[in-house]
Amino acid sequence: MTVRTRATLVGLTAILMWSALATLGTLSGKVPPFLLNALTFGLSGTAATVWLASTGRLGVLRQPAKVWALGAGGLFGFHALYFAALRLAPPVEASLVCYLWPLLIVVFSGLLPGEKLKPHHVIGALLGLVGAAAVVTKGRALSIDPAHVAGYLCAAGAAVFWAGYSVLSRSVGAVPTAAVAGFCLATAALSALCHVAFETTVWPAGVVEWGAVVALAVFPVGLAFFVWDHGVKRGDIQVLGAASYMAPLLSTLIMIAVGLGRFEPAIAVAALAITAGAVVASKDMLKRAPAASTPEA
Repeated sequence: MTVRTRATLVGLTAILMWSALATLGTLSGKVPPFLLNALTFGLSGTAATVWLASTGRLGVLRQPAKVWALGAGGLFGFHALYFAALRLAPPVEASLVCYLWPLLIVVFSGLLPGEKLKPHHVIGALLGLVGAAAVVTKGRALSIDPAHVAGYLCAAGAAVFWAGYSVLSRSVGAVPTAAVAGFCLATAALSALCHVAFETTVWPAGVVEWGAVVALAVFPVGLAFFVWDHGVKRGDIQVLGAASYMAPLLSTLIMIAVGLGRFEPAIAVAALAITAGAVVASKDMLKRAPAASTPEA
């Protein structure tokens, strides 16, 4: 297995973790979004920083301002714009616009040195977008109201922020993935400020809700960002982008499995489209795998 393929597989685990976001977010109760962000990013960032200190690696947090702007700006900017979109536009439409980010990653990646955007990458991402639309809308028609244009723009901005962060991370590939610990802490601090400014405090109630907060901090709002950083820097970013459409599908299936949702025909359509898209986008990697694979020592 090549280094690039291995890094891609590591990055794909982020998508698996993000698929638990909706379920864990629901189980966390009525905690407002920015406070939940502050709690989860704060816990994950603190745990990672303690680990860096215990291993004598705190020095990785000393990075140039542009690296901090990219890391903290990407994590916080995406979440802030997405939360604003949900407040200013209907959640279904806002979420669908936001799910342009995997397609944008594939398109933007063509500008990276050493990367070449091929037709099957775009086709795979578009199939994924069709599948994501089926999941988010559940087959129902969308209602685009000009009154919500500000919300749609925020959702589009969130998509651009995350795609830009993911692709531009390749330009700072020499920065250790461990530096994400600092970006998480910065995001927590900025989220706390937004919470104080815009929200009413509601703390998690009981063991289940606090447990959900901790689980969020460990996986979808913690480890996921570290493995994603490793994947986009060293793996096949076009495959990662197209495969990211698995997140809304897996998220819906998890919600159904735990009794927080119900199966609808549109989900089957989504499963076929997203899976087909991921396979099409991964054509080059799948062709290379048999020839490049060698027994591990």
